[in-house]
Amino acid sequence: MRRKTTAIAAFGLASALALTGCAGGSGNDDPDNTIDGEVQGEVTFVTWRTDLVQDGTFDAYAEQFSEMYPDASVTFESITDYEGEMRTRLSTEKYGDVLGIPNSVQPDQFADYFEPLGQTDDFADTYRFLAPKSFDGVQYGLALGGNANGLVYNTAVFEEAGVTEVPKTEEEFLDALQAIQDNTDAIPMYTNYKDGWPLSQWTGNVGAPNGDPDAMNAMTADDAPWTEGTDIYAIDSLLFDAVAGGYTEEDPLTTNWEQSKVDFATGKIGVMGLGSWAISQLQAAAEDNGESADVVGYMTFPATAPDGAQYAVVGGDYNLGINVNSEVKAAAKAWIDFLLEESGFTETQGMVSALEADPLPSNLAGLEEEGVELLELNAAPAGEESLLTDIADGAQIDLYGNIYRQKLVDIARGAASGDKESYFQELNTAWADSRAQVG
Repeated sequence: MRRKTTAIAAFGLASALALTGCAGGSGNDDPDNTIDGEVQGEVTFVTWRTDLVQDGTFDAYAEQFSEMYPDASVTFESITDYEGEMRTRLSTEKYGDVLGIPNSVQPDQFADYFEPLGQTDDFADTYRFLAPKSFDGVQYGLALGGNANGLVYNTAVFEEAGVTEVPKTEEEFLDALQAIQDNTDAIPMYTNYKDGWPLSQWTGNVGAPNGDPDAMNAMTADDAPWTEGTDIYAIDSLLFDAVAGGYTEEDPLTTNWEQSKVDFATGKIGVMGLGSWAISQLQAAAEDNGESADVVGYMTFPATAPDGAQYAVVGGDYNLGINVNSEVKAAAKAWIDFLLEESGFTETQGMVSALEADPLPSNLAGLEEEGVELLELNAAPAGEESLLTDIADGAQIDLYGNIYRQKLVDIARGAASGDKESYFQELNTAWADSRAQVG
């Protein structure tokens, strides 16, 4: 698989409201110094991966870690509404020792909450996905792993529907959904509206429709990003059209993420918009329900770029950071190093390794077979690391949240007033007004 070699974007993953508080920690006064000291003490790891805590996966890693470091141990706190709860906990000093850096923390706030890990340049030859949690040349987090962005599809449902080729355009995709509706009993596409966060997954495809590594940065210079021809328009337009066409769940207010995994695996759902991190969970659900893991297929966003190629955006999952107030920073850093370099986590989870030297996971073979190119997005220009999130926050458009897309779904299904054109105009107006204020 060819890999377009550009730097990963400093997404910032915009939230509806920026953090305004500060934990008040002083951090490492000299970010050139790496964390040192005795690896000892109990590390509290606050994680969004509730499944891996419940099934004992993380406990097994903790045992291996303690074998390497007999004076250190790891305990776990798993949070379902990770972003929501962590926004509150960051106003205190008690948010664990190691945690996934919440998306609501702006780059210029990293030092308030997280211990500097060292100079970004010193990590550049070893790690992928550095830019999102780097600020002023200092690295505050390292990605647990990475994911391709796109959609999971049930290969058996596609076969039953008579869909023999992976859709490469919006028209082909909608035709495939129609075929599923006509020829199977499956829900063609599932939004997971009620849980909300799955709708945020769609933004990860920005960059793919046009094969543009600067697509996200371009939004900061555009008063009307929801205009035909842009990536965000293509993504939200496809979602809108799928809902308006009647191809999604009948009652989105009753969706359930955990149940959707079983329903997908057993052929009751055709497609879901999710990062490649979900592949392993869906394969496990298939095997647990007597199905083959092969029913889980993966495609990039159904669009063909102007150069005739298809692209899948690849980027880091949550970046692991160390609480600036932690009293076990050396052990915390050792735990991060263990997860990334020793545990085999990304291999077993089917994720893209954060280590440059590691190969791509086998579960992305479908993209390779289709000739899809992997695309890493460019970082924001120096001095503009927070610009996208500042504009999005001012416009109250949670690009990496679920609120604005839930409204989009409501309009598309007739539960709210308006249409696609009027809603996109509303988004563009709010965006332009915020750009003018942010300057």
